[in-house]
Amino acid sequence: MTKPPSRGGSGRSRTGPGGPASGRPPRARTGPRNTARDAAERAAGLVVSNRAAPSKSGNGKFAPAKFAPAGAAPARPAFGRDMGDTSPWERDEGPARAPAGKFPARPKSDKPKSDGPHSGKPRSDRPRTGAAARTGTGDRAPARPHRDERPDSAEVPRSRGPAEPKAAATTAPAAKAPTRRALREATAEALATGVQTLEVTPDEAGMRIDRFLSARFPQLPFTRIQSLVRKGELRVNGKRAKAADRVEPGASVRVPPLSLEARPPAPNSPRTEGDLAFLRSLILYEDQDMMVLNKPFGLAVQGGSGTTRHVDGLLEAMRDKDGQKPRLVHRLDKDTAGCLIIAKTRLAAATLAKTFRSRAARKIYWALAAGVPKVRQGRISTYLAKEEIGDADARMRVAKHGDEGASHALTYYAVVDQAGQKLAWLSLKPVTGRTHQLRAHAAHIGHPLVGDPKYFDIENWELPGGLQNRLHLLARRIVIPHPRTAKPVDVTAPLPPHMAQSWNLLGFDASRYDPIVEAPEA
Repeated sequence: MTKPPSRGGSGRSRTGPGGPASGRPPRARTGPRNTARDAAERAAGLVVSNRAAPSKSGNGKFAPAKFAPAGAAPARPAFGRDMGDTSPWERDEGPARAPAGKFPARPKSDKPKSDGPHSGKPRSDRPRTGAAARTGTGDRAPARPHRDERPDSAEVPRSRGPAEPKAAATTAPAAKAPTRRALREATAEALATGVQTLEVTPDEAGMRIDRFLSARFPQLPFTRIQSLVRKGELRVNGKRAKAADRVEPGASVRVPPLSLEARPPAPNSPRTEGDLAFLRSLILYEDQDMMVLNKPFGLAVQGGSGTTRHVDGLLEAMRDKDGQKPRLVHRLDKDTAGCLIIAKTRLAAATLAKTFRSRAARKIYWALAAGVPKVRQGRISTYLAKEEIGDADARMRVAKHGDEGASHALTYYAVVDQAGQKLAWLSLKPVTGRTHQLRAHAAHIGHPLVGDPKYFDIENWELPGGLQNRLHLLARRIVIPHPRTAKPVDVTAPLPPHMAQSWNLLGFDASRYDPIVEAPEA
């Protein structure tokens, strides 16, 4: 029976495998394993023995412990190094200086550096576990050179120490490029967040907030603008705005994401040239600051639900080289013909808008009413409110003072001529400018206008033969101070075709004296 190997150093048996008798090279001796130095290093976790711990076999004899199945790779040393040719005292004691040139320069490794007290050292330069490593002849392995004596190519970076995380020792991976899905989501978010903040310029001062938006976004339907204001989505200096609010210079207007209509046709296109020629045929007065159009029956002033052709859209054909487009100053009902003022600059638009707010503009309307008023010249003063709040084209009703949405409306009227007791030619002077004011007031005194689909409510009334069932209402004349010179601009519109036909059939003379000019101005 073979005697187990002694744990001593020099008293070890030389008859076993690897001894002189076997003809094999002598095995390196590791020396005693029970020194205080080794115990301290094992307790600190810095050194782990490469030798398998002996275990007791079933027959009571000690045999080498098996940590891996047969054929598996041998267990790696502590920290993944081979420390067979390095002095174990190198950590605490300065290494012995080797003669110059004894250690050739080692190429730097391309492998990532590992953490630990010997991070970055070549495998062959790492210390072996246990006591002083000895060669087969019993001599101590040569000490590593001091770092100051090593060639530059063999210099090893200083270790980071065991406390640093492993990721810190390696190069951070490059940032990944965004995926297509991430790009689509970012684009969708950017499109959905189209909030804009507009600043009011000095020449836009005093404009109604809905007119301000209409001027800034000519492609946006006016009904959409009113919806934004009604729902509180429009903010002026952080506060909710009302349609009648006026903007001041420098004010901040927050506009939510908008859904605009298709872009207007490009300049010099056939459609633009046609629109420009049509507008030119409507001009009654024009200078460098303003113009007055003869708006025809059935043409809307602004866009709305289902309305694609309107004056505001046609004005795109008149956009100048500086990008300025003529602006609306006031509006007429779709079926009302006559004088419509257009400002050609922002300054003129602001000045004319103030003129209308101050009631300095004088307007005269002609109409054909059912029946003849008993009082040939009179004054109609009521409060008007919309039957459906929020609807821009809702029917107006006579309300009481204090009712929700009620506004005072004042109109002077005069009978110019009449056809028996069937029809009357009325001349109307509105002092205020409420929605459908003249049509609602005419119906209120019992003489609705001929062809009015909203307010004509006389039962069993028949339209005389030859007259067209169209609204007989004309913005006949307007007198307004010029926005730059303040001199009065006096413009008169001719009768539209359907009203001219009715005047001829009834024998009315359009040149007859109009007594409404003597009516009060307020």
